[in-house]
Amino acid sequence: MPERDPDEDAGDRMPLVEHLAELRRRLIISVLALVVGAIVGFILYNRILTILIRPYTEVTGKTDFVFFDPLEAFATRLKVAAWSGGFLASPVVLWQLWRFITPGLHKKEKRYAVPFIIASILLFALGAAVALYTFESALRFLVGVGGDQLTPLFSASKFLSLVILMIIAFGVAFEFPILLIFLELAGVVTSRKLRKWRRPAIVVIVAVAAVITPSQDPYSLFAMVVPMYLFYEASILIGRLLKK
Repeated sequence: MPERDPDEDAGDRMPLVEHLAELRRRLIISVLALVVGAIVGFILYNRILTILIRPYTEVTGKTDFVFFDPLEAFATRLKVAAWSGGFLASPVVLWQLWRFITPGLHKKEKRYAVPFIIASILLFALGAAVALYTFESALRFLVGVGGDQLTPLFSASKFLSLVILMIIAFGVAFEFPILLIFLELAGVVTSRKLRKWRRPAIVVIVAVAAVITPSQDPYSLFAMVVPMYLFYEASILIGRLLKK
């Protein structure tokens, strides 16, 4: 067998080294963005907290929480800052991800990348807004379903954990059309198949929404199922247009 030229081996290894260096640079930028976002969230903690506890205030008439651990108040602030930082830094992180994978994409794939990133951010934000908007009705149901003999006395940590989980659940659920359109462009499914699968799709959407909705109340379930089905129909139309 012919011997390999050492210079050729070095040339083969060089792209991998450059690729790893590029990955390291993108990761550092993403981490810095997360840190800066978390710092901003820490500074704006009181304003963010006011928005998050508005449903609690509307339902119970109270403006404060209780905490049972000396560290809980500080941990709550860190939790809010961390999640706020992740949300604020998401455009930078997604941009870095796109710039990292761009060299491996074809021209047609690059054309779709930016719209996908922008749509992902906007849909997640829309899901978060819907979660906050419907959470008051959900909380009113959860507080009242136990009867008048039960008086709500929430800890900040548990309440905010529920609110954050609701925001994440709705944000992820609202990414549903991105997944469907990606599968259509990849040729895994077609618009024709999606049209045929409408009835089972409704059942699957309801089942998934029931599983991923943290509060398990009918208001949140309805608020998630309806947009997801509308997204399903929109994905069929968009998939057909993109294939032309």
